[in-house]
Amino acid sequence: MSEALSPTRRGALGAAVAGALGLGGWWAGRAKRRPREMTLRPPGALPEGAFEDACTRCFECGSACPNNCISFHGLRAGLSKAFTPFIKARERGCTLCGECATACPTGALKPFTPDREGWVAGVAMGKARVDQSQCYSYAGRTCGACYRACPLAGQALLIGVYETPRIDPRFCVGCGLCEQSCLHVPQAIRVVPAEVLAERSEREA
Repeated sequence: MSEALSPTRRGALGAAVAGALGLGGWWAGRAKRRPREMTLRPPGALPEGAFEDACTRCFECGSACPNNCISFHGLRAGLSKAFTPFIKARERGCTLCGECATACPTGALKPFTPDREGWVAGVAMGKARVDQSQCYSYAGRTCGACYRACPLAGQALLIGVYETPRIDPRFCVGCGLCEQSCLHVPQAIRVVPAEVLAERSEREA
C-alpha cells in the first residue's frame, strides 16, 4: 500500500496545483486581453473562409508583388490561416497594382483593373477609420499626409479645413497607404480589415 501523504505534504501539493492553475488562468486572461492584430488580405481576395479554402499556400502572390508588402501567416495564426498571405498596412500598404491577383492560380484573389473603377468594383480589403483625437489636422496642425497617399483621393478620402481627413466608405477599398503614411505615432488613421467588418455586421444583425 502506498504511503499516505502527510498534512504538510498534502498542503504543499495543493499549493503547487493551485499555483499552476492560477498561472494558467493568468496566461489565459493575458491572451484574451491581447489586442487583435489588424492585418489585411491582398486585393481581390474572396471573403474570409472562402479565401482560406481556395488558397493553396503557393506563395505566388508574394513573389509577384513589386511592393514587397505581402507576408504570410505562421502556425501561431492557427491551422486555417497558416501560410496564407496578409498585408500589415502600417509597415507597407498595397499600391493596388493587381499583380498578386493576376498571379493567383486558384481564384482566391480575383483579378481587377488597376484604375479607380477597377479598385472600387473589385477590391474590398477593409475600410479606413480616423481617430480625430490623434490626428494632427484635427488639432489645427495641417498635415494631409494620408490624403496625398490615397490612390482614391477626392473620392474615398476627402479633406476639410487644415486638411482634416474624412473617409467615404462607399469608395474606400482598404489599401492601407493612408495608414502607412500617417505621421502620428500611434497612427491616427487605421484600416479595419474586411473580415473584422463582416464579424461586426453579423453581431449587429
